[in-house]
Amino acid sequence: MKANRIAVFASGRGSNFQALVEAQRKGLLGAEIRLLVCDKPEAPVVELAKVADVDVFVFQPKAYASKEAYEREIVTELDRRDVDLLVLAGYMRLLSPSFVETYSGRIVNIHPSLLPAFPGKDAIGQAIEYGVKMTGVTVHFVDGGMDTGPVIAQRAVEVREGDDAAALAERIHEVEQKLYYEVVSWFAEGRVSLNGRHVTIADKVQEVEH
Repeated sequence: MKANRIAVFASGRGSNFQALVEAQRKGLLGAEIRLLVCDKPEAPVVELAKVADVDVFVFQPKAYASKEAYEREIVTELDRRDVDLLVLAGYMRLLSPSFVETYSGRIVNIHPSLLPAFPGKDAIGQAIEYGVKMTGVTVHFVDGGMDTGPVIAQRAVEVREGDDAAALAERIHEVEQKLYYEVVSWFAEGRVSLNGRHVTIADKVQEVEH
C-alpha cells in the first residue's frame, strides 16, 4: 500500500502532530498532511494546524445525535481531500466498527508501551506500577479492539531507577515523535504490507544514478 495523503486525528497538545509537520517541512515524511480532525475546539493542536496551514475539521460530539452522525461528516472531509492514511495522534475517541471497517488497513495509532503489554489508558503509569525494566513505543494498525491491531513498529525505552511517570513520559515522547514520522514515510514509499496479523516492511529501494 502506498499512502501520500494523510489526515491526523488528535485531541490534545499536538506534540506528535507537530513532529509530523516538521518532518514534512524537512522532506522526511514523504507525504502531505491534508487534514487535522479534532473533537475539541479548544485543543492546542488546532492552533498548531492553523499555523502550519493545514486544513482543520473541528467538531463537538455532543452536537450530533450519534457517533455515526459525526463520523459521516469526517468521511466527507476525508473524501474531499483524497486521504489515503489516517494517523491517530492522541485522538481520545474510539472509532465505530463501521468506520474502522471502511478504512481497514489504512488507520494507524501510536501507543506508549510495547504492546500487547499495558494497553489502554495510562500505559506509562501502568509500566511504572508494574516495575518493568523496559517499556517503549508501538505503532500499530487500528482494528476493532483497544490497542489490539497488528504491530507495525516498536522501539524500546529503558525504565531507569527512580523514574516517575513524568520522567519516563518525556523519554517515551521523544521516541514517539521520531518513530511516527518514520512509519508514515514507509507508507509513503509503499513499503508496508499487511497479511493477517503480520506486517512486513520492505527494504527501501535505492535510486541508481545514471
